Amino acid sequence: MLYLQVFLVGLVFSFLGSIPPGTLNLCVLQLGLEKKIRVALRFALAVAIIEYPYTWIGVQFEYWITSSPWVVSNFKLVTAVVMTAMGVLNIWSARNPTSFSVKFNASGFRRGIVLSILNPMAIPFWIGVTAYLKSQGWIDLSTVGLLHAYVLGTSVGAMLLLTLYTFLAERLSKHIQNSRVVQLVPGVTLLLLGIYAFWNFFRS
Repeated sequence: MLYLQVFLVGLVFSFLGSIPPGTLNLCVLQLGLEKKIRVALRFALAVAIIEYPYTWIGVQFEYWITSSPWVVSNFKLVTAVVMTAMGVLNIWSARNPTSFSVKFNASGFRRGIVLSILNPMAIPFWIGVTAYLKSQGWIDLSTVGLLHAYVLGTSVGAMLLLTLYTFLAERLSKHIQNSRVVQLVPGVTLLLLGIYAFWNFFRS
């Protein structure tokens, strides 16, 4: 019963934590709007796979990272750079598609792996969430089995949320006529989020 509890807690918080706009769910939304359901599902699977080691790292280094503010600051800077770069590349490939960008975007799994690895903010997110859940007594990670049940729950939660986004976007695509707008919106959104992340970094 305890294994099921930590699994479900990880699943729920991963699901909720994946809702805010970010590199990964915006890419899934774009694929869903373009009706590339299989590509989007492969992308979601890749994200869920990378979520596993990132959550594990977050749990393992919880104390060390939270006691080192400069590490958190560096993660913020990396996220700002990645989101800005992905926004620019997304807009560029939408306006001037090359053979490489077409091949890369057509492979949902490879694209998901690359973008997930370049999204290290998952680590500090799980550090904070795990510390909170432990302090509230909602999870017990005292054994290897419980730890992996929790981490597996976070992967499943991310997969469920991205799958939901895929099918919701696919339904929404029927009401969108301008495909050029559909291709540019995710890139513009990522670019704005990247600029906002830079502003937060330099303000702190």
